[in-house]
Amino acid sequence: MTPRLDLIGMVVSDMAASLAFYRRLGLDIPAEADGLPHVETVLPGGLRIAWDTEDTVRSFDPSWTPPTGDGRRDLAFLCDSPAEVDALYAELTAAGHTGHLKPWDAFWGQRYAVVLDPDGCGVSLFAPSAPSAPAA
Repeated sequence: MTPRLDLIGMVVSDMAASLAFYRRLGLDIPAEADGLPHVETVLPGGLRIAWDTEDTVRSFDPSWTPPTGDGRRDLAFLCDSPAEVDALYAELTAAGHTGHLKPWDAFWGQRYAVVLDPDGCGVSLFAPSAPSAPAA
């Protein structure tokens, strides 16, 4: 099992302004997304980029505060299973990296955890909480 980079997440204070900026860089984001608390789009090659409002992040991490410098980026690594999220979190924290959110079953259907990289940037570890149903 090898975790793979799946999503680049950004916390924004003004969703519409942020999306307008990224549209100018060529990302295909529908205008109706401007008022949403969470927006994501798939990049060429399958990597996803997502934006969350500050209020959305505070809904599951009440201790979150806006950074005073850089720090609104969050790399998210897709794991093969909920058990791998737990094991990887344990491995990284045992190696001395700071755990920010211990593994938990998130309300959006994922096993989810956050570890800080050496620069203090959040790195999310996640996997679907339940196996996906086979395609019909």
